Amino acid sequence: MTLIAIIFPSLSFLLRGRILRFIICLVLQCTLIGWLPAAIWAVIDLQNSRADRRTRRIVRAMRHA
Repeated sequence: MTLIAIIFPSLSFLLRGRILRFIICLVLQCTLIGWLPAAIWAVIDLQNSRADRRTRRIVRAMRHA
């Protein structure tokens, strides 16, 4: 998924169901200069999403312990 976020930044948002971010990223990605910030944004957002999911699992495990 990280490779998709680097090569096709807007597609990574679409695959994760973030439609508004997909549209904004697609507009940003349409310019050659905007492609690099879009790729960085997509990778950072992907990493944050993974961290949030990990944190939710830890909290859920602590509640059930």
